[in-house]
Amino acid sequence: MVTAGSGSIAFLFPGQASQRAGMAADLLAEEPAAQSIFRQAGEILGLDLAELCTRGSEAALMRTDITQPALLTTCIGWLSALRARGLTPHMVAGHSLGEFSAWVASGALDFEPALRLVRRRGELMEDAARRNPGGMLAVIGLPDRKVAELCEQAKRAGVVVPANFNSPGQVVVSGEPAALEELAAAVKAAGGRTIPLRVSGAFHSPLMEDAAHIFAGLVAEAPIRAPHTPVVANASAEPVTDEGGVRRAMTDQMTNPVLWSTSVRRMIADGADLFLEVGPGRVLTKLIPRIAADARILSVGTGDELQTLLQEMKL
Repeated sequence: MVTAGSGSIAFLFPGQASQRAGMAADLLAEEPAAQSIFRQAGEILGLDLAELCTRGSEAALMRTDITQPALLTTCIGWLSALRARGLTPHMVAGHSLGEFSAWVASGALDFEPALRLVRRRGELMEDAARRNPGGMLAVIGLPDRKVAELCEQAKRAGVVVPANFNSPGQVVVSGEPAALEELAAAVKAAGGRTIPLRVSGAFHSPLMEDAAHIFAGLVAEAPIRAPHTPVVANASAEPVTDEGGVRRAMTDQMTNPVLWSTSVRRMIADGADLFLEVGPGRVLTKLIPRIAADARILSVGTGDELQTLLQEMKL
């Protein structure tokens, strides 16, 4: 295991909204292990993920039932590239969908059942989004408590709840369109601003309850093991190290908020002194300095970023 100074490495995996056109182009051009993972994914799903993730349009990657397996496969492809170079984590976490990549990285779940779960999760969430239309907004510039208070007030217009506590001054809210519109006006009046997210539904909210109920049955039957590497779970911000904890965390996550700020602080308290974002985009790389200004973080989602990482780690 490669260590980060006297502390520990935490691998972090991004979630939905990190997808982008061509997100696996460098990976599939340079990493044979990743090519094998994409071939396996294509056989399991009957879907050419390699084509979608190298030459597919951003619009094609926006459907939740496509986005989720595409992101999981891309993240596990980059994980395979790191493992091939002897780099393994002391702890892992993933943001929302990214938590499933973390379960694979931890040994709690093999790639094939993870892919099947994520594909079904995406289908259930896409179906729930069609039946219960909604969306998500990032609220910038207000304290967590104020955002929660404004959500309570906006509930007179419909469902709206905090969904992701991403960093100080950034909370993502999830809910029905009319309630989100009312919340956006209240946020502006309070001195904050809102940014719509590129997602197709109101995730991590009560609008996903039907999907969560069905998904819980799938999780109960999945071939899950105790992780060999602790996973700091979204719903609790606590390390999960046993099989039962994995199943509970997977089930709770669909309707509960992502406690990302608290999760990062917990990893630091547990000794993490290097965070490595594994996957496309740099969403988590940008969030962590707002949570812990002195945190050291690198990312690997392109060929250039991989080379920078290897130089930094002297590999």
